[in-house]
Amino acid sequence: MSPSARNLSPSRAAARLGVSAKALRLYERHGLIVPGRTSAGWRVYGPAEMARATEIVSLRTLGLSLAQVARVLDGDSTDLDAGLAAHEAWLRGQEKAITTALDKVRRLRSDLLNGEVPPPAALARMLDTGTGLTVAFDLPWPWGGEAFALRDIRPLTYITGPLGSGKTRLAERLAETLPGAAFVGMDRIAGDMADPALKTRVEQALAWLIEDGAEASDALIALIMALEADGPEILVIDMVEQGLERATQEALVAHLRLRVPRKRALFLLTRSSSILDLEAVGEGETIILCPANHSPPICVAPYPGGLGYEAVSTCLAAPDIRARTAGVIAWRPHAGA
Repeated sequence: MSPSARNLSPSRAAARLGVSAKALRLYERHGLIVPGRTSAGWRVYGPAEMARATEIVSLRTLGLSLAQVARVLDGDSTDLDAGLAAHEAWLRGQEKAITTALDKVRRLRSDLLNGEVPPPAALARMLDTGTGLTVAFDLPWPWGGEAFALRDIRPLTYITGPLGSGKTRLAERLAETLPGAAFVGMDRIAGDMADPALKTRVEQALAWLIEDGAEASDALIALIMALEADGPEILVIDMVEQGLERATQEALVAHLRLRVPRKRALFLLTRSSSILDLEAVGEGETIILCPANHSPPICVAPYPGGLGYEAVSTCLAAPDIRARTAGVIAWRPHAGA
């Protein structure tokens, strides 16, 4: 095998690792990995770089910040125990779900041995590997009451669309209809944290985000408080990027992917390409587009040429571009005015 055949391009390396090429660039920017270079200056990842990247991805999966990953790779295991403890807790939750599923299978097999054929509905429930959470309702204004349904709700769902498309109305109706859901509006305020446990969780999350490049602000703290508070099983968050600059948005969405979905499902309204990075959308994520013409919302296929992909890409912009038009409302004077 030639040396060049052992070197992978960023896109191929990212695909093999199960991350985005953007994540590899982030690791490089934080000094965690140094890719090789071709004679033309293109980045390549050989066996040593792939081994290093695999370690980084594994540590990130445990919920470690980039700074914590760096310390672990340098031989300091202090941060590793907390990550392993969190992963153990998640695995115990999975163990409980698997045990429940096994009990169902055993009962159905016992019934079958006794001559009782399980009804199709029971078999369908047993074989369902999704969340099982479904929501259905008639669409509110500006739609005309069309039926809308979302099945097998995933840990992260993005809601996007152009101005005036009705995405906030859809989000509010989702929060009203989903059991155990709460709507987090844009009037978020970083208040007092009387609960010591909540204060600790907020401080830990904030420290994680800052180590990943976020900038501390009242807007970020208010959002973290909503995310870390006990209670709602599902959060629907309006314009999650509000008040956050680019690096903070990128750190935030990495945090949400790694940690928060293990606790609750999230619906995020966004028009930021730093929050909804179409190249980084994973298996446990869904994109809902509210079209400009008020046709019913659709679930978007997250790849070029997929249903709704191009329409979504025109709704998203980088934070600096969004900041230029913040608060601007399209307006046309009345004829003759």
